[in-house]
Amino acid sequence: MAVSAPDRSTRLLDAHAPGAVEEAVRLLAAGGLVAFPTETVYGLGADAANPDAVAALYAAKGRPAFNPLIAHTADAAAARRLGLFNDAAALLAERFWPGPLTLVVPFAGGEGVCDLARAGLDTVGLRVPSDPDARALLAAFGGAVVAPSANRSGHVSPTQAGHVMDDLSGRIDAVLDGGPTPVGVESTIVDCTGADPVLLRPGGLAREEIEAALGRPLLLPVSESDAAPLAPGRLASHYAPRAALRLDAGAVAQGEALLTFAGARPPGSAAAAIILDLSPAGSLTEAAARLYGALRTLDAAGVDAIAVVPLPREGLGEAIADRLARAAAPRPPSDREMPQ
Repeated sequence: MAVSAPDRSTRLLDAHAPGAVEEAVRLLAAGGLVAFPTETVYGLGADAANPDAVAALYAAKGRPAFNPLIAHTADAAAARRLGLFNDAAALLAERFWPGPLTLVVPFAGGEGVCDLARAGLDTVGLRVPSDPDARALLAAFGGAVVAPSANRSGHVSPTQAGHVMDDLSGRIDAVLDGGPTPVGVESTIVDCTGADPVLLRPGGLAREEIEAALGRPLLLPVSESDAAPLAPGRLASHYAPRAALRLDAGAVAQGEALLTFAGARPPGSAAAAIILDLSPAGSLTEAAARLYGALRTLDAAGVDAIAVVPLPREGLGEAIADRLARAAAPRPPSDREMPQ
């Protein structure tokens, strides 16, 4: 059973050597993990559209929860194909991209950023980095790349390729070495999903510059939980199905859907309306990659309840359990009627 990142041979690629960017692109396109420099810190890159690659990224970082990840694009035009920009978002993108600013906007739909990368939300965090090596990589890749800081979860963010190797060697496929990063702290995150922009995380772009561009102060979250659904580095919300989830089910009731793992078939499974196995092989990485899609598929079957077998809690199992617990939490009837 896969509970941690598999051993990988990590290559150090000189970003300015012939063929280095092309090799990094090849690895990303194959579902691999490639760390690369931005102007802020080194990011750990994975294809934003590939849930298996995103799940492997979580495993490599030892990330404790499926927080929403920032999708990086080569230019603002590519970013605007992924998100819906109001006037404030458009103004900030025009003024500060490329640069150390992440904008949280409504997701435009499509397959460019998978459910797992967005933590099942209908919003997406977007950034256009200014680092020339990052932009060369993103332009050559052609799609969005999610890239949280390239370090083990809880460790100090890396500003040099050597820092990445110290933390992640043997857990990722390659590090694109572009030298030290000039800013050294993560991007500033601004929520532009409402009428008034909200500062979710201070970072490499000063609040004062953003407020000067907007001509008004940024709001702050009323509480930590208000920022939680949107900002990387905070506890994330998730897709919650209309059907009720029954966790750690030891049996399946007539007409329930069954969400299972590693081939488990509890008593009553034959009467299940539909059965989906997150990973017949018992891989938690595969289970993480399939989680949100499985919940959507089971919910679309029109069942009233989904029985979920007990899953391992180690490694990525902890994050899977966290998401399932939140999906199972009681909600007011009006909330359950709303589209997710």
